[in-house]
Amino acid sequence: MKTKNIFIAYWIMVSAFVTFSCTEGFVDMNTNPNASTAANPESLLAPTLHDLVWRNQNRAMRLNNEIMQVHVTTVDSREFHRYFIRPTESDYMWRNWYVQLTDIKDMYDKAEESKLPGFETFKGISLVLEAWTFSMLTDMFGDIPFSEANQGKNGNVTPKFDPQKDVYLGLFEKLEEANTLLATSGDLPGVLTEYDPLYAGNALLWRKFGNSLYLRLLLRASGKAEANASNKIQEIAVTSGNLYPVFANAEESAILPVGNTQPLTSAFFNFRDFDFNGDKGYSEFFINNLNSWEDPRLPIWATIASGIYAGIPSGWSSGQIPERQSTLQVGLKTDPRLGNIMNHAELQFILAEASLKGFISGDPKAYYEAGIQSALAHWDLELPEDLLERPFISWEDDWDFDQKMEAIHLQKYFALFFTDFQQWHEYKRTGHPGLIPGEGTLNDGKMPARFGYPINVQALNATNYNEAIQRMGPDNINTKVWWNIED
Repeated sequence: MKTKNIFIAYWIMVSAFVTFSCTEGFVDMNTNPNASTAANPESLLAPTLHDLVWRNQNRAMRLNNEIMQVHVTTVDSREFHRYFIRPTESDYMWRNWYVQLTDIKDMYDKAEESKLPGFETFKGISLVLEAWTFSMLTDMFGDIPFSEANQGKNGNVTPKFDPQKDVYLGLFEKLEEANTLLATSGDLPGVLTEYDPLYAGNALLWRKFGNSLYLRLLLRASGKAEANASNKIQEIAVTSGNLYPVFANAEESAILPVGNTQPLTSAFFNFRDFDFNGDKGYSEFFINNLNSWEDPRLPIWATIASGIYAGIPSGWSSGQIPERQSTLQVGLKTDPRLGNIMNHAELQFILAEASLKGFISGDPKAYYEAGIQSALAHWDLELPEDLLERPFISWEDDWDFDQKMEAIHLQKYFALFFTDFQQWHEYKRTGHPGLIPGEGTLNDGKMPARFGYPINVQALNATNYNEAIQRMGPDNINTKVWWNIED
């Protein structure tokens, strides 16, 4: 991964604008108490990016990695690996994603008001960030406030919930607008580049991020005819690719380099080693696959237990606490590569699936192998000469469709290591990779399909909440979201 500069200007802005609020109540969810009404767009960008990545890292560790058998707790009362999720878990991400959306929308508005150099670029950047953040909200919950969201300062503290189909179509519109703006706006000028810790004001790279994200969301919605996703995937990836540039290599990936240096510190920067890895170990599923490939990422990710890399079962029964085996390397606490938002490897696996399904021309094997190579490059590793021919990783042309999907998504699962909740969303959509629930798994062994809405949203926006669940179905973890329901 290419190291990105960390700028002094960002630290000044973080000091001025970022505190980690724990406000309660729906009004606070729609009004960012940390935002300045006089803030320039550049002062909002870096703190917003850092807060989003910081909190995504935190919840990837707590929730996604347990649900998706990355690692397994050795604490009997923490039951995410058993598919038991308390309603209170929803509040953290709902509140904080909406808080940052306020700043993202302010970034667009302040840029439009100012008409200063670079204002069109800031508008394009804000639209990419808005689409990314709203996508995380809707993929977790389903129907959400979208068209009326973040209007608390205008007096609307009970926004309607938009159907997820409408949210997705709205996200596509935002990414189209972002691509158009960034195609003509040019890079951020002069000192303004110092306020962008992701791409240093490079409009083309922001455009590539937006269009790669566009393909992620199009593929996710591709099972719904009304999304017209397959035709748009073809347009972006093949017929009009020059108008929709996407990541060309691993160095162009959207990775915020959070680590051990202020101001871009990791969510785990202040963790004691035990807090980071002392009460958890990698799962058998996670370690056994890496062992079968002799994967070169193993020593970066995992410790050795009794001379080998070994995992523990996920979904173990209450009271049957396993002995921890391999666990997370403490170096991951501040490894900047864990600041992944979306990487080039994920894009290659998106294209592999799109090719396999006939949405685009090309050889799915070629995309699959390019994805593996890029996934290693993300960790600054060269592709071992014989890796693509090794058992359990070599692509076989005589595999059936399901076997090829399994191969693509098993590799994609590892490429999405610590990438918010993307492993979970892809599993919900495809049923891959082939996780095996443990004998102590609850919820009849069914993977949760969504999170329930926060309790205070139910209380403080009851009318719109009730309308949403009448449309979607019961507000529980088994009600599927729009793109996950077969027609």
